[in-house]
Amino acid sequence: MRDSATIVGLYRYPVKGLSPEALAEVTLEAGGTFPWDRAFAIENGKHDFDPENPKHFPKIKFLMLMRDERLARLKTHFDDATTTLDIAEDGKPALRANLMTAEGRAAIEDFMADYMKDELRGTPRLVHAPGFSHSDAPAKLVSIINMASVRALEEKIGAHVNPLRFRANVYVEGLHAFEDHDWVGRRFKIGGATFEGFHKTVRCAATNVDPATGTRDMEIPATLLHHWDHADLGLYAHVKSPGTIRPGDKLVLED
Repeated sequence: MRDSATIVGLYRYPVKGLSPEALAEVTLEAGGTFPWDRAFAIENGKHDFDPENPKHFPKIKFLMLMRDERLARLKTHFDDATTTLDIAEDGKPALRANLMTAEGRAAIEDFMADYMKDELRGTPRLVHAPGFSHSDAPAKLVSIINMASVRALEEKIGAHVNPLRFRANVYVEGLHAFEDHDWVGRRFKIGGATFEGFHKTVRCAATNVDPATGTRDMEIPATLLHHWDHADLGLYAHVKSPGTIRPGDKLVLED
């Protein structure tokens, strides 16, 4: 591993399908995810997520960018201390609600019932279970993006590709393109935490949506398949030992 492999960004997504939040540091527990990452999701249709007995559902059950690109026009911020979500639409404040109260959840649901009315299959419902993550992956994982892979993709597309299209937790510079795909089963350190590669990340049509505008303007999975015979870009990893990580930390593979 070259000494130049460096973390350049950390992000979480408190509400599945809504906008990212950049983080200055993250303290991770073994076997966990980023705190509050995908802690909430909005059911679109049948209300069968049970907070008392949470289980993983396919993302198609929820409002999500793969199908509902208008979500990208909403910019959100979640405050851990007050569990309050602020939503702005086209740069203007639209709603503030405490996601841990019945009133706050109802306010979010009413907002989405109006904003997403053409895409809904039923009454939207905000769901949450303590310690549960509504990630696309059923296991508790951290998602990592190699910026060199994004640049390799840019060369084939012939245009800038916003790395936030990939909705990852950790962004790393200083690697060869797709080098991280060889880390499945290997351990590596970032800051004070140790990780183990779990599996490559298969990209879906959500990456075709510009996260700034909500426009579906690229064919990223198709481009990956055409040029590399796979639709993978990025790595899911388990947190094996706890620690705090920050932008600027080095990523070092263990022997």
